[in-house]
Amino acid sequence: MIATTEKLAIPTTLEEFVQWESNDGFKYEWNDGELIQFKGMDKKQVYIYELLNKLFIQKGHWQTGTLVSEYDVMLSGIQMRRPDIAYLSSTQIKRAKQGIDEIPALVMEIISGNDNINKVEAKITEYYKAGVQVVWLIFPEEQMVHVYTSRRTVKICLEEDICSANPVLPDFEVSVAALFAD
Repeated sequence: MIATTEKLAIPTTLEEFVQWESNDGFKYEWNDGELIQFKGMDKKQVYIYELLNKLFIQKGHWQTGTLVSEYDVMLSGIQMRRPDIAYLSSTQIKRAKQGIDEIPALVMEIISGNDNINKVEAKITEYYKAGVQVVWLIFPEEQMVHVYTSRRTVKICLEEDICSANPVLPDFEVSVAALFAD
């Protein structure tokens, strides 16, 4: 009974958070003392992830890395985020196995109705400060993708526009129409 009670205690430090396991069905991120609750990917988000994963495999990128869903990314000594999708190279995966925190070069956030745009913008800033090179914000409801290659450079993609992961994965690209095709 004591072990169960300990798992329910709300963490107050990043170190406690990393060891903590919630049992309430939600997932959590940590941002400088703030515990951020969210749900895992819904069915529409999983569909988008699968489509992107198939494209990733078709382009042969599975030979040099992988797309990971909701990977724990230690952005700094006070922030642990879980992007919906993160690209890690094979080298990064090997270093992570040894306990080294790796910053993905590419992250994708699939925006749901529960996301607060101000918090999403803050997360983009955090990603770039940590060394992420490309960020995709995927808006399923609007069938739109924002492709950031820096905090100041964003391409808003609609319909037949091509979303690219360049310079991280130059030939990893998809049209918005294909991403949201039924």
